[in-house]
Amino acid sequence: MTKICTRGWLALLLALALPVAAQAVDANAAVAKQSATAGAHAGMALGATDLATAHAHLQHVVNCLVGPAGKGYDVKAENPCKGMGHGAIADAKGDAAAETRLRAALDQAEQGLKASTLDAAHADAKQAMESLQAK
Repeated sequence: MTKICTRGWLALLLALALPVAAQAVDANAAVAKQSATAGAHAGMALGATDLATAHAHLQHVVNCLVGPAGKGYDVKAENPCKGMGHGAIADAKGDAAAETRLRAALDQAEQGLKASTLDAAHADAKQAMESLQAK
């Protein structure tokens, strides 16, 4: 009888643990996808030949990082991370290192959005891209 109860408890614990583990893997994958996409757009901002294009790609970075419910999200700008998650920062909740890295990239992208020269926007885009590539 004890063996049956023990096996039953182990099966129950396993059944409860698997969805939690799967959610953690899904969240990590979502953060990785959104970070990579944001990094690509930071790179596009870095390669932009005019300020308007740099600003557009930096807004894409912001949109990927904060998600549709986040502060700074611009519904008029494209969201290249649509369908990938809720925003990299929101999806990274509980991972302090990832959140710090993503918030640094967000700060740099937001600063780039305020830049009045292409060189300044490029510098901020470069810093955002480097933050997103860091692990």
